[in-house]
Amino acid sequence: MRKTNDIRVGIIGSGFAANFHFESYRRVFGLPVRVVGAHSKTRQKREAFAKKHGLCAFRTVEELIAASDVVDICSPGYTHERFAVQAFTAKRHVIIEKPFTGAYGAADDPNFRGDVAPKAPMLREAMASCDRILDAARSSGRKLMYAENWVYAPSIQKEREILVKTKGQILWMLGEESHSGSHSSSYGVWSLSGGGSLIGKGCHPLTAALYLKQEEGMARDGKPIRPVAVSARTHGVTRNPRYRDEKFLRADYRDIEDYSLMHVVFADGFVADIFAGDIVLGGVHNRLEVCANNHRTTCSINPIDAVTTYNPREELFRDIYVVEKTGTKQGWSHPAPDEDWMTGYPQEFQDFMEVVAQDREPRCGGGLARDCVAVIYAAYLSAERKGAEVEIAAESA
Repeated sequence: MRKTNDIRVGIIGSGFAANFHFESYRRVFGLPVRVVGAHSKTRQKREAFAKKHGLCAFRTVEELIAASDVVDICSPGYTHERFAVQAFTAKRHVIIEKPFTGAYGAADDPNFRGDVAPKAPMLREAMASCDRILDAARSSGRKLMYAENWVYAPSIQKEREILVKTKGQILWMLGEESHSGSHSSSYGVWSLSGGGSLIGKGCHPLTAALYLKQEEGMARDGKPIRPVAVSARTHGVTRNPRYRDEKFLRADYRDIEDYSLMHVVFADGFVADIFAGDIVLGGVHNRLEVCANNHRTTCSINPIDAVTTYNPREELFRDIYVVEKTGTKQGWSHPAPDEDWMTGYPQEFQDFMEVVAQDREPRCGGGLARDCVAVIYAAYLSAERKGAEVEIAAESA
């Protein structure tokens, strides 16, 4: 029998994101949170996920929504708008994993290629999709929570404290997320992922940068400092016919970029540079450097050096997790004592469950999500124009 104060969560998806979301719910404290079940379109996958975690495998999204107070969307990006609107219509709170939404081309066009498709219509469609989700959230009276873990990472939150308490002014930020290629089967096909490294990885340091400028403005002037323009370049490095594939990098992308660089200009005239790529060996590289008028901070999310270890033989560490996406465990490495904590996952879901219980706004909500999408698809348009600056779409009414 359900307790009246239970917060019931249903997860849409059964892959990587769904698994770490489930583990994060288990670490929420002080609130009666219960993951009731999951749904994904493949019966075998949803039943395996449900069995692994002791959950109900919902046959349909409708059944999951009916049994949940919070719908957590961990499915590929092209499904996000449909599921979010459906859940909001049913008066459920919604968590949306990255990317928030985007432009995925015509679903019935097997010849669609995102790398050569015109980017101006994509920008318009991505923003229209954002606004449809935000409108549905407002109409429902329920909360929209954007699952951008970088906002909650301890290093980013420490920089926020420094920034707010010193009334600092951010002059320049340099952010990066890179590694050797996504493990997602939908990544690499634009119609499923909405783009490549720029949206799949660049969204993380970008949203953290947007968040810090927002917090800077709120602390000093009572209003956020928003992005107003972006210039960008993207490349398909592993699709270059001269690329020599040594099998260390993933190189089976159909129509996406695996290298991207954004230069973002904010309303106060100061800037951020964001690199994201799938062409970097040696594990995940996640960092944001902040250069302010009164301090300088390097926010290192991964790798970190809290633990340094040397392993002389690969097989000795066979059953030991080191860090994500390293090709070998032999030699010197920097195992993460608690990688989920350093990347902000438990803190993120603690905030989200308190949002539901306390009826307040999340640290990372619809405004940040929309700005992130606006910058990214304007950046795609800029890249199409060989780096010409593109203005950022105005804030939703």
